[in-house]
Amino acid sequence: MTKPGKDTKELANLTFEEAMQQVEQLVRSLENNSLPLNETLAAFEQGVRLARFCQDYLDAAEKKIEQVIASAYGELELKPLVLEKE
Repeated sequence: MTKPGKDTKELANLTFEEAMQQVEQLVRSLENNSLPLNETLAAFEQGVRLARFCQDYLDAAEKKIEQVIASAYGELELKPLVLEKE
């Protein structure tokens, strides 16, 4: 498991997939209830940082998709990304 308390520079070096994997590991350790309170709090804080990193990554990806959609005539145009409701 990744040690809680990674700083922002270290998070910036992660891929989205690596960050999600770390979130999953933190969730499993928190669900296990085997950590002392101080480690539980640190793991929770790290999970929040990782979740924010993942959300920022997804937001940036959404903006790129909006900017790269081509029109029927082959010209690139800005179109908002429409997400289908589940």
